[in-house]
Order: sequence, then C-alpha cells, then structure tokens
Amino acid sequence: MTETGTVVKSTGSWYNVLLDTGVAVSCRIVGKFRLDDIPLTNPVAVGDRVEIALEGDGQGLIKKILPRTNCVVRQSPRRKHDLHLLASNIDQAILIVTIVHPTIKPGFIDRFLVMTERDEIPVTIIFNKCDLYDAEDMERYEELKSIYTKIGYGALLTSVLQNVGLEDFKHLLKDKTTLISGQSGVGKSSLVNAIQSQLELRTGEISDYSGKGQHTTTFAEMFELDFGGRLIDTPGIKTLGFNDKDKANIAHSFREFFALSDDCKFGGACLHRNEPGCAVHEALRQGEVSEQRYMSYLSLLEEAEDQNYWERNKEF
Repeated sequence: MTETGTVVKSTGSWYNVLLDTGVAVSCRIVGKFRLDDIPLTNPVAVGDRVEIALEGDGQGLIKKILPRTNCVVRQSPRRKHDLHLLASNIDQAILIVTIVHPTIKPGFIDRFLVMTERDEIPVTIIFNKCDLYDAEDMERYEELKSIYTKIGYGALLTSVLQNVGLEDFKHLLKDKTTLISGQSGVGKSSLVNAIQSQLELRTGEISDYSGKGQHTTTFAEMFELDFGGRLIDTPGIKTLGFNDKDKANIAHSFREFFALSDDCKFGGACLHRNEPGCAVHEALRQGEVSEQRYMSYLSLLEEAEDQNYWERNKEF
C-alpha cells in the first residue's frame, strides 16, 4: 500500500515528505530517476509529488514521482554534464539581488532566467537593501528595472531596515508556491524573516574581505506561510554554469531574442552571432533590445562551447 505526499525538504540522501494525511515521513529513494535522459545528481526535488511505501518508525521509500507541472534545474556544480534539481511544481520564482553589498552582477540575473524560462515560470526580480543605494545606485536600479519589465519580468524594490516594499513582497507570495533564490549575501533570509518571523531562517554577514556573502542555507526546504502559500528556500548560489548541450536552450531562453527568431534568415536555428539576416542584430542597431542582455547571451554561448571543448580535449 502506498501513500501520496509532497517533498518538503531535501538533505541529500534523505527526503522529508509531508503526506496528504498531514503526517511527516523521512524517506529514501528506490531505483534511478532521470530527466530528459540526462543524469540527475538529486533525482527528487522539493515540491515533488510522490508515492511512498511506509516502512514504520516514521520512515518510508519513495517509489514513484508523480508528473511534474514544471521544474527548475541547473547544471551540477560538481558534475558538469549532470543536472541538479532546485524545485518543482511551483507557481513562480523570485530572484533576490542587490545593487550594492554585494555588487550586482546582471549576468547572474540572466543566467537564472535561462533556468526558469524553459518551463515559462513567472519571475520577479527583487532589488533588496535599497537603504544602501545612493543616487547613482538608484539610477542603476531604474535602468535594470526598465530592461526586465519591458520583456515581461516583475521588479520590486525592498528594504528591511526602512520597511520598503515588504507588503508588496508579502502580497506577491500569498497563496502561491514560490521558489526564492539569490546569491549569498543579498539578504534573502532577512527579507523572508521580516514578513514571516517564525520561520527564523538563518542570516549571514557579508565578508569584509571578499565583499561576498557567506552561505547560510544548506538544503532546499519548503515552508508554509501563515498568510497563505508555500515558500521553497534554496541554498545561496555562487555561480550558474551551462554546458554545450544547453546552446539551443540558451538561444530560446532569452525571450526577446526568441520572439525575433521567426524574422531571422535562418529562423529558430539562428544563434544571433555572425549569421546574415539576423533580426536580433537589427533590433540591437535600432536600440529595441538591451545590449547588456545581448552581451550576457554571448557570454553564455561562449562558456558553453569552451566547457565542451575542454571536456573533449582533457587528458585522463
């Protein structure tokens, strides 16, 4: 006899499953699971609906993963040709960034959006710690906000210290299942604690030496919000890499470029680099698409090809 539930925490080899009956069970997996024939470093994600067989003493075996409505996957930071599942069955994703402390990396925003665009997951970019922004920083925020809202992503300005945007943040989360992520040190945990203090997510300090945050979240975990909704908190991400298998995915995941592909001479096969009759190049000349986004796009393509080159030519 099996029971159905939702994976609410992943700790590597064990998964906490909340059964539909309200009982929490610590589970292992049985068998191997793959995604699009690509090996997974963690075959079960927080948010997965699963069938388990109870073993007694509050433990069980995950026997089956039910069909996912969507999932967010990244390249494994340790095994470059494998994928790592961040979460599944979500309504939206929120990326926390900050203009300063640590300094913003627009390329990281674009990398995150490549991950979520595959399943057309709505994303809001939250620009946190606005109490630290000077006039130049605010200009930078307005510039980035314009770039991303123009192509259909949300943007929100927040500060825990000055109580800026917290009600809007709370409203954004209400009654939805949300993946929340960001690089270490952007204030993700402090922001969540400000609207849901009983979660008591661990917060960390910024390193004075490196200017980078220290990891405070170790494993992905789902939390119930008392005002309605569920939040999936993920470990702070240092880098997001892509390999050669991702080239077509990268080209299709810059949504404003993909929308222009039909007008390219080579259609969907155009990588928007040196091809003749490229509609993206023409849009760049006309100022209709962001040059910053285009440079991020080229960087991702080059990284994917370089990694594949070194994989093919490394010495064993």
